[in-house]
Amino acid sequence: MAVLREMPVSELPREKAERYGIASLSARELIALLIRTGSKDMSVLETADEILKETDGVKGLMRITLEDLCRIRGIQKAKALQLLAGIELSRRILREEVHTKGTADNPKALLRWLQSEIGNEMQENFLVIYLDTANQILRYRILFKGTINASGVYPREIFKEAFQCGSTSLILVHNHPAGTLAPSYADKRITERLERAAAVMDLTILDHIIVTSGGYYSFREAGILVQDVEGRWKQ
Repeated sequence: MAVLREMPVSELPREKAERYGIASLSARELIALLIRTGSKDMSVLETADEILKETDGVKGLMRITLEDLCRIRGIQKAKALQLLAGIELSRRILREEVHTKGTADNPKALLRWLQSEIGNEMQENFLVIYLDTANQILRYRILFKGTINASGVYPREIFKEAFQCGSTSLILVHNHPAGTLAPSYADKRITERLERAAAVMDLTILDHIIVTSGGYYSFREAGILVQDVEGRWKQ
């Protein structure tokens, strides 16, 4: 592996970005550009390689912590914070895109945001998105963490938020840290229980989405929601 002083100037991350555009950079080069310098015994690109090794590739960057980064040789707190700032900015861009355009107009952006928000978490997170009649997001909350099952998800906590913000419909979201997308028996029980409770209060569950870092599963797309979008109960 070439160290920076052995590389042609045109192939250095900054110079390459200026000449060919930022999209031409590889993941390691983008990280190198963010952390700027290496250490006395490692080039900035070698340090970037160590970060990607720690995160098992780009997919793990969203869940890396300050403590994780500071354990990597050549990474001090200042560099770690620079990288975390870049990661957090990308997450906020995805979030803003969804909040500005709405979920109905941009479903792909919604999924990208959800994957960045909780898809990489190492424990289960149960997130609820509260929407108005135009499917604009009013607020979202991570209400439960840990093992998600029917006994640990409380409808009153979910619907209290809905009434506080004037929401008429909800999207339920949780992640599967193991990476599997198929809904469990508990996932299906939770969904049906919450749908029926929502209907009593004139609220609609638009979808229940399972996300991982690499994909998603939609109860609505699979056709297994109990209630359709107009509030009619399936026979």
